Amino acid sequence: MNWDQIEGKWKEFSGKVQSEWGDLTDDEIAEVNGDRRVLEGKLQAKYGKTKEQAKEEVDSFLGRI
Repeated sequence: MNWDQIEGKWKEFSGKVQSEWGDLTDDEIAEVNGDRRVLEGKLQAKYGKTKEQAKEEVDSFLGRI
């Protein structure tokens, strides 16, 4: 799966994102609105990840869904 597919079906995938990163609030998930860069930024802020770590986590997530 690629990010374009997730972006196009964000409402469907937002629940999976919430399950993966449970500390993100509903409002934060809504703010992402399918934008990978915003999600990575939220992961950096909420979990103290580096930019590279956040990117790797999102890549890993994409490989599992």
